[in-house]
Amino acid sequence: MAVRFARRMEGVRPNAIGDLLRHGADPELVSFAGGYPAPELFPIAELRAVYASLLGGDDRNVLQYTVSHGLPSLRRHIAARMTRDGVTCTPDEVLVLHGAQQGLDLVAKLLLDPGDVVVTENPTFLGALIAFHPYEPVFAPVRMDDDGMDIDDLERVLAANPRARMIYTMPDFQNPMGVTLALERRRRLVELANRFDVLVLEDSPYRDLRFEGGWMPTLKSMDGEGRVVYLGSFSKTLVPGMRLGWAVAGGEIGAKLGLLKLAADTQCSTLNMAAASAYLDRYDLDAHIADVRAAYRRKRDLMLGILRESLPARVGFTNPDGGLFTWLTFPDGFDAAAFMRDEAMPRAKVAFVPGGTFYPVRQEPNHARVNFSGVTDEQIVAGTTRLAGLLRTVLGG
Repeated sequence: MAVRFARRMEGVRPNAIGDLLRHGADPELVSFAGGYPAPELFPIAELRAVYASLLGGDDRNVLQYTVSHGLPSLRRHIAARMTRDGVTCTPDEVLVLHGAQQGLDLVAKLLLDPGDVVVTENPTFLGALIAFHPYEPVFAPVRMDDDGMDIDDLERVLAANPRARMIYTMPDFQNPMGVTLALERRRRLVELANRFDVLVLEDSPYRDLRFEGGWMPTLKSMDGEGRVVYLGSFSKTLVPGMRLGWAVAGGEIGAKLGLLKLAADTQCSTLNMAAASAYLDRYDLDAHIADVRAAYRRKRDLMLGILRESLPARVGFTNPDGGLFTWLTFPDGFDAAAFMRDEAMPRAKVAFVPGGTFYPVRQEPNHARVNFSGVTDEQIVAGTTRLAGLLRTVLGG
């Protein structure tokens, strides 16, 4: 049967992460490719008690439909947490999502016509590119450095692209590089968005996972015109399997996102929303996050210590203040994808995500994203040592 697919499907293709994870069956393989939180840190006992309580009583509303924007009690919790983080918002401005990933799709659906321009970091989050592609945008990338998006380059890109509809950014511990947008750059980004009249999509699922350095205000807290949509998530701080994130947006933007959410899936799971709300009622999420931060800081330090001592001098890496990833940069002309396929996986039994796939326009093959959160300390030591040793053999030094 010949099926005529919509034109938007031309932009929907298999991605590098999916291809890599198919090779994960080898029990000897250490995979730094995922973006997973550490399962041993999940609050299993507390969640077991919460779900047992919800399902053990006579209240069957936790199994019933609820309002599309999300369970009111959970939206109150989220609004309170956002307010403590400097974003004054009401529960009515909170939309509960199936993870922050759903917010990427809904905002793109809200804003983009074919040929509209999305301004992104370069490199940027692969999941965002996957979400945006079906709406047929043109991508306009902005240079990155250790302080995040280069705002002078952002100004140049906005001036050159009058069809720019949205700036997409991950200002906190960016995926894939792990870098954080500097304070003055945050202020200038919002000023440029106001001047060029574009919406800002602030995607910050890792924000609570800061290991060191001072607190940074969100872009949303600097937003005086209602043009920043903030995306948050419980996936990295509670558990990913509940698939709960949120958007903060007011006025017409928030209302229309709610309509798109209703059209997409009616609502998130009432039971999971009730469980998250009950967990926040009964337990101290911030204390749990503090334990997660301590564990991830130890894992980061362990990995970066080995890289610092063992990598060839020609290979660089970022030193993230939080989050889940470091970003390797190899010499010009080095093909990280070919190296992983032909050398790292068969010889060192190590996998990572080749960096080229994170570039929206022109791929740069001499990079790799490496995750430290979702592997054990033993795997970090074994995998990082083997990878560094193989790179010394291949590159010298």
